[in-house]
Amino acid sequence: MNADTSKLKRRRYLMPGWIKQALQARGLIEDYNNRPPYQQNDYLGWIEQAKKPETKLKRLNQMLDELEAGGIYMKMQHPASSK
Repeated sequence: MNADTSKLKRRRYLMPGWIKQALQARGLIEDYNNRPPYQQNDYLGWIEQAKKPETKLKRLNQMLDELEAGGIYMKMQHPASSK
């Protein structure tokens, strides 16, 4: 989680502990860290902005599944992250 976010022009989100734990539990920290800073930030903001806990969990699981599969970002093809 040492990505350089200094060039982001949008709001920066901090990694909540429960998301970090989920990444660690699935062994996806490295995959997360290999994503561009804007993607890391977008994932965190998207998850945290959900109002209902079940929506947060659904979004978290989508992020984890996309990181695990590689080549996907927010249900879109992202060849640069292919495994």
